[in-house]
Amino acid sequence: MVTVFYEEMAPAEFRARLAAAPIAYLPLGTLEWHGEHLPLGADAIQATGLFARVAGEVGGIVLPALHLGPDRRTIAAGVELIGMDSDDTTVPNRPLEGSAYWVDDAMFDAILDATVRNLARAGFRIVVAHGHGPSTRAFRAASPRLEARHGVRCRGPLAAGTGPGFMTDHAAANETSITLALRPDLVHMDRLPTDPEVVLTGVGGPDPRLHASVAHGEAALAAAAQDLVRRLREDLAAPP
Repeated sequence: MVTVFYEEMAPAEFRARLAAAPIAYLPLGTLEWHGEHLPLGADAIQATGLFARVAGEVGGIVLPALHLGPDRRTIAAGVELIGMDSDDTTVPNRPLEGSAYWVDDAMFDAILDATVRNLARAGFRIVVAHGHGPSTRAFRAASPRLEARHGVRCRGPLAAGTGPGFMTDHAAANETSITLALRPDLVHMDRLPTDPEVVLTGVGGPDPRLHASVAHGEAALAAAAQDLVRRLREDLAAPP
């Protein structure tokens, strides 16, 4: 069985896939509250699932996800609040269970630099990254510097306006649908209150109880994969 996952490859498989398509896919994950219904690693699960589909079509190798990333951070009454801890839907504001991922911008930039440097050394020409919103934005901002320093092409995030969008909310209809399409065994809709008037803690975007579905998730995956495959084929055809 052919694998697309870096950590599962022996050197022979690595050499073959690298020679065919020197693309590294970097899922930008977190260990972060995504509502009572989604796994804490939802960001990495979605990005990894998309990248595995794209790698199966255009080639390349999917890296293990990063589970550290930047996000908004405040201190309230001596308590550190990160990400959705201080969201309007989190009442009272508090550390939400399971969130353990925050690093400051400078540290995340150093992690990206070290990762891309090592990938360039290993022979990759293209690095694609997507996932957790603040991490994805940081990768986009760092891309010109990473390209100039390490001689690789950095790609991501996905093109705006592609189909239904991909990871466009936080644990709401879009992310819930994508996770349903990839790992339905990890989605627990029965753990959400059935009354639609009850606000879901730490969920930002369209209500997943009303709008999430496997069909929506499959459409989001298909549109994002099609867009990324097209862009990567153009990159592979371009001069080094």
